[in-house]
Amino acid sequence: MNNFTFYNPARIVFGKDTETQVGELTKAFGSKVLVHYGGQSAKASGLLDRVLKSLNDADMTVYELGGVKPNPRVSLVKEGIELCKKEKIDVILAVGGGSVIDSAKGIALGALMDEDVWDYYLYGKTVEKVLPLGVVLTIPAAGSESSTSSVLTDDESLIKRGLGSPLFIPKFAIINPKLHMTLPAFQTACGIVDMTAHLLERYFTQGEHNDLTDRLIEANIKAIINNAPIVMQEPKNYDARAEIAFCGTLAHNGLFSVGRVGDWASHSIEHELSAKYDIAHGAGLAMIIPWWMRHVYTEGVYKFVQFAQRVFDVQMDARYPEAIALEGIRRLEMFFQSLDLETDTTSLPIDEMVIDEMTDKIFVARTSDTLGFFKPLTKEDIKQIYRLANKQ
Repeated sequence: MNNFTFYNPARIVFGKDTETQVGELTKAFGSKVLVHYGGQSAKASGLLDRVLKSLNDADMTVYELGGVKPNPRVSLVKEGIELCKKEKIDVILAVGGGSVIDSAKGIALGALMDEDVWDYYLYGKTVEKVLPLGVVLTIPAAGSESSTSSVLTDDESLIKRGLGSPLFIPKFAIINPKLHMTLPAFQTACGIVDMTAHLLERYFTQGEHNDLTDRLIEANIKAIINNAPIVMQEPKNYDARAEIAFCGTLAHNGLFSVGRVGDWASHSIEHELSAKYDIAHGAGLAMIIPWWMRHVYTEGVYKFVQFAQRVFDVQMDARYPEAIALEGIRRLEMFFQSLDLETDTTSLPIDEMVIDEMTDKIFVARTSDTLGFFKPLTKEDIKQIYRLANKQ
């Protein structure tokens, strides 16, 4: 187990009707708030009205900025930055899922500096200060409500990059599983894959002696697998929604990263896929992860055997570890398919030129010539994963 420091100060306010507390929670960080949200769903559901009422009841001055889309764009972040500077905003409240929260984090960063915010994402610059941020979570998926990370897409280059800092951790996150009951099945499915991917990225490490966090990750994945069919078939099942929501938060709050180095190559490979084709992040991960696994499993076959046996209860002859590993990968792929998601990219217009383009974009402004840690991937490795996913 590696040395580590674990720090996560996010206050999680979980349960029914907890959004009514948002005014009180937000006012602790100032009197002027920017409410950041996506499309019309927050308005149509009545959630935005309830949030605004709570903020007004707390005597806060409220500004609004909607329009966040999946794969949030830097252009809207810059619009929010200008608004925050003009109105001297004290605190930002994100009402939405991972895209809204990530966009809000970009605004919180840019509002306190004069540099181009995109440079921080592209070059991985150190974050020194941000505006305080609160969250009302509407889509359990990315775990951004208590994570250190934010992911944005540049409008012009369509390069997608993540940026991490402990300062990005929201001050509080309100998680009411009842708010998730009206999500379309596709969004629910994508969220389930996203949180599972966060666990897998941490799980597949070359580090040793991480038995506790291995088992915590396995338990979280099994809880997701157990509750996923319930929320897909019974979207208004509160208990199953609550399990999925808490799984998503824990998957990306940093606890399962301690003492180990995760991989994260699948995320970077998917980022360029969703940036180019504007597909949902979770949908793209379902297309990439099984093929990343098949490309790298021989680098640590017994880790994949452990995964297959502990998560999917694979019972096969121990003399054939590769067969056990591949069966675990197959069962994970079947789980993604059970959510009505595609597990390859054959529906997308991908050819060798596109594969070259996406691979090259992954390495723009990176200092390393490889990607990931379980098996450091060269450009040719990445191209092969894209080809495998596209059945080429």
